[in-house]
Amino acid sequence: MSTSMSRRSALGLGAAAAVAGVGVSTPAQAAAAGPASIKKVYAKEKAKVGGLWHTHIAAVDSTGAIKPIVEDDADHVTYGYSVQKLAVATAVMDKIDRGQLTLGTKLDLQADIILGGSGIYHLHRVWGDEITVANFLTAMLLVSDNTAVRMCGRVVPALEINEILAAKGFVHTRVEPVANPNRFFLGTTTPREMHDLLWRLATKTLLKPESCDFLLSITRWLNGYHDGVRRVMSSKERERVATKYGADFNDLGESRHEAGIMFSPDGVPLLTYAMFAEGLGDPENYGATHPAVEAHAKIGRTMLDNLPAVPTSATARSAVPRSLPKPFHPVNGG
Repeated sequence: MSTSMSRRSALGLGAAAAVAGVGVSTPAQAAAAGPASIKKVYAKEKAKVGGLWHTHIAAVDSTGAIKPIVEDDADHVTYGYSVQKLAVATAVMDKIDRGQLTLGTKLDLQADIILGGSGIYHLHRVWGDEITVANFLTAMLLVSDNTAVRMCGRVVPALEINEILAAKGFVHTRVEPVANPNRFFLGTTTPREMHDLLWRLATKTLLKPESCDFLLSITRWLNGYHDGVRRVMSSKERERVATKYGADFNDLGESRHEAGIMFSPDGVPLLTYAMFAEGLGDPENYGATHPAVEAHAKIGRTMLDNLPAVPTSATARSAVPRSLPKPFHPVNGG
């Protein structure tokens, strides 16, 4: 037989193989390919970066149930850093749900509570504005504003935050109180508990549906964090990912965390991720070139490319309600 082969002959052989069932995956094999790809890329990137990773990644199955894909030391209690702001926001919204606060409640932005680091309020140089709860929650989740955390503490003290989180079933997700009852360190969580918080947020069971929608609309917005999971995505793809990052350091080394939810194009939540990595190198690099953040970008692209299909049964679809942001339209002044 000739070593050369025409394209038509090759296509013919391919068709024959398909008829014979050679190389044709079953629906079960096709369904397993996505999780396998995510596991493979996660393991490869983790090995490349090093450090200590604690991760929980899960996606829906055909029935709409959420099933783990990666469980890597998922019950490890670790400092959440700014990912923990999701838990703080949850406590504030819980108080709103109970009618003890509103998104329109105003507080003065006092000069003596301004914190540097991430955020926008410390850039103002002049303070004293009255701002709404909605304003500082948006700043806290969209640009990870540190001063906004102190604003949250003025409406929900540290001990009350922990009581709310405990009442919602979280065992390890806590803020760390200090002498001033209205201030706190952001405290600890686990990948599994953060997954639980995210999934309940996406399925509108963590808070009232309108409160869940409010938090999701912020964390899915295009002006949020793009260095990690959402980096190599189009604007339309980024709208399908609600995400929150955290970055700091401790005695082990640098920490780079990211947690979030991925949705179908029509707003069905399909996958959660909670990746906490500590004991890393490259100190004081909080940008997109940090190796762990680069790893998040590769894992994020892989997760989006391998999302499961939207469950088709009526029961399954009702278990994963839609959440859609308002469409983005660039405006240049005017």
